[in-house]
Amino acid sequence: MSLAKHVPNAITLINLLSGSIGAIFAVQGDLVMAAIFVALGIFFDFFDGLAARALNVKSELGLQLDSLADMVTSGLVPGIVMYQLFRQALPGSAVQPKDWTTGQDVLEWNLPVLALFGLLVTLASGYRLAKFNIDERQTDSFIGLPTPANALLILSLPLILIFQPQPLLVDIILNPWFLAALTLFSCFMLNAEIPLFALKFSSWGFAENKVRYLFLIFCVILLIFLQFAAIPLIIISYVIVSMITNKSSGEAAVETR
Repeated sequence: MSLAKHVPNAITLINLLSGSIGAIFAVQGDLVMAAIFVALGIFFDFFDGLAARALNVKSELGLQLDSLADMVTSGLVPGIVMYQLFRQALPGSAVQPKDWTTGQDVLEWNLPVLALFGLLVTLASGYRLAKFNIDERQTDSFIGLPTPANALLILSLPLILIFQPQPLLVDIILNPWFLAALTLFSCFMLNAEIPLFALKFSSWGFAENKVRYLFLIFCVILLIFLQFAAIPLIIISYVIVSMITNKSSGEAAVETR
């Protein structure tokens, strides 16, 4: 039995492991370490598909495993992070951890209910990933915002708060209404019928990947100058560029008929 066919799945499992560790950090409120492990998981998520194509070992098992790993790394962790942001933004929502070893009040509710609104991100991510597995249209592009992109959008918020604490940005991010609007926007974009180009390369030629290369250069420039604050702009730009590209492609197709 060839070991090559197990390589992509092994990479996917590293993605799942990274996301699981990220979830532990997110629950503990260490959102920087959570972001690091989510980014690590997304890195491996990018390369498991490349490995499968390079080794010609794509399988149905790999497809399902990839979505399960993404559910943790790019679905569960962002939902917990949004919950933690709501906890900081909502007045009087701080809670003290229980000492479960004493056995006292183990059934007492100890969570700020309104902060659970952030977990809608996890639910919408799960729904999107389930749709993706049965949607034959999403082979070379995406329909709706991919869960890794959405995860980066949400994980960028605590990084901005910690490393770029500009008063205006802090006031915006820790505004409960902003977080609620972002949560709903995130849920909508994950499952919207909006075609978006995929950043995964099937080849390295410039002609067939012109949009991808130019967009990546644009992302690097933004990251250099704006650092973590660039990430929300990059996600918004990704959607806008995709819509412009799709409109141009559609008009070109009409002209050639």
